[in-house]
Amino acid sequence: MLAASSSEAGSVTKEWKHKRNCAISPRQFVLFYLSLAAVSLGVALIAAWRGGWLVLPFTGLDLLVVGVAFVIHARHATDYEVIRLSPVSLVVEQRSAQRLTQYEFNPRWVRIDIEKPPRLRIILRSGGRSVTVGAYLAPHRRETFARELRRCLAQEA
Repeated sequence: MLAASSSEAGSVTKEWKHKRNCAISPRQFVLFYLSLAAVSLGVALIAAWRGGWLVLPFTGLDLLVVGVAFVIHARHATDYEVIRLSPVSLVVEQRSAQRLTQYEFNPRWVRIDIEKPPRLRIILRSGGRSVTVGAYLAPHRRETFARELRRCLAQEA
């Protein structure tokens, strides 16, 4: 997802927000898990009632493992990165799980490197520091984004 905005000199002249493409909302995710748990427990209770009592603990273990996997997945559902360009700085803000990281570069000194396929990563480098951006973009959009970022950096210089 690319978004751009223009404003007064000295403030953000361009902003891009990239985020994960999630197929379902967190609410839908919880409803799906609850329906899965209800059906599993229903089958397990019927099996226990008919004499297969060992089905209940294994169903509980199964629901616990699936629940943990869903929680791990859900922690990354809101991951994003925002790249803000102004005449005096290029700020990259990345959120992964509960960790928020921010990098600030001088836009006149930033070098954009693109790794060739199959990885096709965009790496911003300046002053011995580097950060990979565009992880949430489809591979064919990464090159387009890198070209646009280069063009905007050249205009700011």
